[in-house]
Amino acid sequence: MKVQICAVGRLRAGPEKTLIDDYLTRFDRTGRGLSLGPVSVLEVEDRKGGGMPAEAALLRRAVPQGAIICALDERGTVETSPKFARRIENWRDAGRSDLTFIIGGADGIDPELRAQADHLLSFGSMVWPHMMVRVMLAEQLYRAASILSGGPYHRT
Repeated sequence: MKVQICAVGRLRAGPEKTLIDDYLTRFDRTGRGLSLGPVSVLEVEDRKGGGMPAEAALLRRAVPQGAIICALDERGTVETSPKFARRIENWRDAGRSDLTFIIGGADGIDPELRAQADHLLSFGSMVWPHMMVRVMLAEQLYRAASILSGGPYHRT
């Protein structure tokens, strides 16, 4: 199952990008044997200032046809890392070929796009900067692959 991260905004070189690249490389290496990955990151930017609806239109175009859509949203479900890993495993085992994580811009995800998501995932009730959400998602993807492979990264 291929994995995409579709995010509003461009990530420039810096510590966040270094962390994301490291965790996604680890995920690709660990996930390969699990039929997970590779991960691609697709960034969209609303240069015309159309707000959430315009961002949603750009995000929709970036999502592969038939993909499972998991939107990162503060109103979503807070899950443990093992539960997140099992969710990914179940989606993969259901025969889905694409899994897309959507990260909105500064104002979040357009309500219509949020309603179309297959799952809403939250990293807690606090609001996180979208660049930090990317780092946390990349790390949790690697952690999920490690859990599913029986690797030592996640300790319970």
